[in-house]
Amino acid sequence: MSQSAPDEAWAGAREIAPLAVGVAIYGLAFGLLAAQAGFGPLALGTMGATVFAGGAQIIATQQVLAGAGAAAAIVAGLALNLRLLLVAASIRDVYAGRRWWQVALGAHLTTDENWALMLAQRAKGRAVGYWYLVGGGACLLLVWCLATVTGVAFAQALPEPKSLGMDFAFTAAFIAIARSLWKGRRDLLPWLTAIGIVALATHGLGLAPAWGLVLGGVAGAAMAGVVGRD
Repeated sequence: MSQSAPDEAWAGAREIAPLAVGVAIYGLAFGLLAAQAGFGPLALGTMGATVFAGGAQIIATQQVLAGAGAAAAIVAGLALNLRLLLVAASIRDVYAGRRWWQVALGAHLTTDENWALMLAQRAKGRAVGYWYLVGGGACLLLVWCLATVTGVAFAQALPEPKSLGMDFAFTAAFIAIARSLWKGRRDLLPWLTAIGIVALATHGLGLAPAWGLVLGGVAGAAMAGVVGRD
């Protein structure tokens, strides 16, 4: 029996709550470090609501801190999120027949977590779809924005965040995100391809790390498409 749109959205938000705990943890870590790049609570909250891509935001902010420039930061963030094209393509039936604003909203709120949760529930025989995905994504968006804003506000209240060893928070947060993206051995070839291209570009060709990440992201996404990662 199919649920109404509000009931299905609420089910998605409620059932993804345990995963949202992890999102909150690395959101806090990201907020602490984003403060060092000059972000305030309003700017970071706006960034989170409009970009809503933890890994991309972390990479972009890290590039700003490294002095890579805004263009390189944006491109690096976009490259990291190329995998979402494959994610969206794998659930194109969810968007079929939807109005343009619903497609845009669903695409914006689609993450690895609510995508995987929806597929898992479908595998159990539940008739969940668009509104389940949106409900889960909205819950994660709210948690992410609250956590990052809390983190940056806390960092601004500290006289010397670096003295507490917070420089490692970027690395720790990125490791947590990378771990959540790993789905098993079928990811191995795309990941190795991306790592190899980054190493070749930065150490072999002498390119800036930001552009190495761009090339690695593109190559990894292409390899995922070739091997049928969906």
